Amino acid sequence: MASGAERRKRRTRPVPPVTFDEALTLGLAIQEHAAGQRVRRLTLFENMNREADSNASRALITGSFQYGITRGSYKSEHLELTPDGATATSSDTSPSDRFVAQFGLAIEKNEIFRKLYDNFKGNRLPTASVLKDYILGEGVEKDFLNECVETFVVNAKFLGLLRTIAGAERLLTKEHVLEDMENLGALAVAKRTPQVIEGTVATDPVPRSAAVVDVQVRDSMSDTCFYIAPIGQPDSEERQHSDLFMGSLVEPALQEFGMRLVRADQITDPGLISKQVIEYIVRAPLVIADLSFHNPNVFYELALRHAVRKPIVQLSRVADRLPFDVREFRTVQIDTTSIYTLVPRLETYRSEIASQIRMTMESDDQGENPLTIFYPGFWSGE
Repeated sequence: MASGAERRKRRTRPVPPVTFDEALTLGLAIQEHAAGQRVRRLTLFENMNREADSNASRALITGSFQYGITRGSYKSEHLELTPDGATATSSDTSPSDRFVAQFGLAIEKNEIFRKLYDNFKGNRLPTASVLKDYILGEGVEKDFLNECVETFVVNAKFLGLLRTIAGAERLLTKEHVLEDMENLGALAVAKRTPQVIEGTVATDPVPRSAAVVDVQVRDSMSDTCFYIAPIGQPDSEERQHSDLFMGSLVEPALQEFGMRLVRADQITDPGLISKQVIEYIVRAPLVIADLSFHNPNVFYELALRHAVRKPIVQLSRVADRLPFDVREFRTVQIDTTSIYTLVPRLETYRSEIASQIRMTMESDDQGENPLTIFYPGFWSGE
C-alpha cells in the first residue's frame, strides 16, 4: 500500500500549461493597462474582461510565470513584469531585442524546448513521432509527450523559427531569423497578435479519413466532439474543404484525446436532423467550429454553443476575414492558398489544433465567449 506521501505526490508538468503566445497576452496586458508597472491582479483581469479566479486565468498566470514573463502567482495580490518580460512586450524595444527576449523565454528557459531546438535547429523539422521519441529518451514521461511537442511547435512558429523551404518545414536558427530581421527591417515577429494563430512542421503521411461513417446518437457523449462546419452539396468546394479539414487536420488532432468526431451529415438516427444537431451542440463536451466561407448555419450553431457555455475551438481559412464578434477569440487559421504551402504545414496545423483542444478541455470553467464576458447576466434575464 502506498504511503500518504506517495499518494499526495504529484507529477511535475515539464512545460508550462499554455503556449508562449497565450502567456504573452498577460505581459502585453500589463503594458497596455498598467504602463508596464506592477499592478493589482484583480484590477488587471477586470481590464482584460476576464474572471481573475477562473481556471483559465490561473493557467495563464502560471504559464506566464513559468516562461519568465511575469512575477506573481494566481494567489498574489500583485503581478509584475520581469526584466525579460518587459523587453519581450514593450513597443519601445527594437524588434531584434524583442525577438531575442521572446526566444529566451519561449525556448531557452525550458529544458525540453531548449533540447529540441538545439538538436534539430538548422534542419528539416522531423515528424511529431520523431520529436516525441527524442524527448522520451531525454526522460519525459509518456503522458506529457504530445503536449511537449505540440507546445514547442506552436512556440517555434510564433517566433518565426519555422519556415517552408524547398517544400519542407525547417527549424531556423535564432541567428538566421535575426539576420532576416536586419535585412528586412522589422519583421512581423514583433507585430504578431496572440488572439489568432496562423499555423505554419514537417509531416507524417496524411492519415486517411475514417470520418464518413454512420453515426448514431449515444446515451453518453463523453467521448464526442461535434464538428460545426460548412458542409455544402456533394462535390461542392465547401464539402471538399470540410472533408479535407476533417480528415487531415481535426481527426488526427483529436486522436490523442480519445474522442470521436461527428459532423451533421453523419447523423443517421430517424427524426428531425435539426433537433439532433442541436442535441450534439448542447451535450457534446467539445465543439470544433470551422468558420471558413462565413456560412450562416455555422455562425447560428456557434451562437447556440455560446449560449450553453461549453468549450469551443475555432478554425478558419486565412482567406476569410473573421467577423468582429468572434475575431478577438483564439482561432487557428489555415493557409489553403496553395497545396505547395499547405501540405508541408499539415502537422503544424494538427499540433496547433491539439494544443487548443488541450488548453480548452483542461479548463473546467464555463466556455469563455462574448456572452460570458460582455453580458454575463444573459442567463438570469438581467
